[in-house]
Amino acid sequence: MERRDFLRSAVAGLAVSASEADGAQQAPASAGKKVIAIQIGAVSFMDEGVEKVLDILQEKAGVNALFLAVYDYGNGIAGRQVPGHPLPDHGKQEYGTFRGGNYCNIHPQYYKDTGINPQDTRAPEFPNVDILETVLPAAHKRGIKVYTWADDKIRRDIPNASKIQEVDLNGRLHDRGCYNNPYYQNYLLGMTEDYMRSHDVDGVMWCMEANGALEGAISFDPITCFCQFCQEKARKQGIVNLDRARKGFEVLAEFQRSCRSGTHPVDGYYVTFWRILLRYPEILAWEHFWHDGLRDMYKMIYAKVKAIKPDMPCGWHIEHSSTFSHFYRAEREIKEMEPYTDILKEVMYHNCAGERMARYINRMRPGAYSDFTNEDLLMEFEYKVMNFRERSFDQIPFTGFSADYVYREAKRAMDGAAGTKIAIWPGIDIDIPTAANHSECTPGGTREAVLAAFRAGPPGVVLSRKYSEMKLANLAAAGGAIRQLGYA
Repeated sequence: MERRDFLRSAVAGLAVSASEADGAQQAPASAGKKVIAIQIGAVSFMDEGVEKVLDILQEKAGVNALFLAVYDYGNGIAGRQVPGHPLPDHGKQEYGTFRGGNYCNIHPQYYKDTGINPQDTRAPEFPNVDILETVLPAAHKRGIKVYTWADDKIRRDIPNASKIQEVDLNGRLHDRGCYNNPYYQNYLLGMTEDYMRSHDVDGVMWCMEANGALEGAISFDPITCFCQFCQEKARKQGIVNLDRARKGFEVLAEFQRSCRSGTHPVDGYYVTFWRILLRYPEILAWEHFWHDGLRDMYKMIYAKVKAIKPDMPCGWHIEHSSTFSHFYRAEREIKEMEPYTDILKEVMYHNCAGERMARYINRMRPGAYSDFTNEDLLMEFEYKVMNFRERSFDQIPFTGFSADYVYREAKRAMDGAAGTKIAIWPGIDIDIPTAANHSECTPGGTREAVLAAFRAGPPGVVLSRKYSEMKLANLAAAGGAIRQLGYA
């Protein structure tokens, strides 16, 4: 069966199953039990020992599920503490070196027409360790579920990486695979099948932190993707005039550059930005086309999971952009994701949000939003559009966001999932690194964030970003809130 036919039939079947569901809010955990998950990499178990780490997770925080990083090229999840930030009070007191990749044994029979050799992605940190084989037996013996957690980044130094990488408007390659590229689709599907068939895992979670060309253009990031496969798909679908899309992005990029150099448009920045969008509606069409490619990737992975194990929960990490970017949020209506989603881990990291929001405003304002000051853009636009309110632009890097932000975001996600089978698991910030002298997590703030998340009524939370950067006092504070609520 051709891939496109497989996708159509599989997704159609999933949609029928979803429509026949009773509509109740469901969670993979048993009735009345909350999921207390934590993100963790192989390095923590190798540094501290499997049993010791599991003891700490259960005793400190009542953890009953692991998001185990099985594939990641980013040091944000899989490695030790990010260099330059204080080491936590556990684990090896060193930063070490990090390359990342696949932390499990690779079974070639599951990888067909991937463009790259999957063996080239094996993580060199622990080349003789399969982290699922290492952790699963001990976790299951304690009643702890193990979900595969994979981040779909790619490295340029992998042989033949160019066959799967995104290509920007100017023909340059980037460290992300293209979701419309059949080689990359086969690679992600093969990896998913390998984990499921080779190990007794309890669920599948994928992290696909990515944005389309419009967000790239207005934030001065790469404008992707214009690879041959995106172009071929666009031409076949006939919904986007490729030449006009390219021209529109070139005009938008030049507008952004001219604004940064000091040019002031006669009719103002925001009006001129919208004039470009109106003259080149293909910009928005291409943006939606890119996000449709991501949604198709979700659907293919979900169909693969259900074909192997129909009861296996499958879900997605929704990045912090859902807090900051109205473009990103507009492209992800939660209820529409039901046919291919069991779980959404929605990021609502309270402490680092202040620093990240300030950084986002600094990136986004020059150009389309230059009519605003940073303070006005935050206070009079961003907070109102995104429906929460925190401190001023100058303050938030040093204060972080409040527990009220966590509650509002958790409630928004829960309301968005109402009437569907999607389980919302808020991601809770525990010691995600911030710049020197900026806001830091505290036991009190961590406790309040957990309580606020559960006040919205979700079936679980995910302690984030990774155990190897968490202070034990803050982990214990999360556990204190969980126990106070009777969930552990």
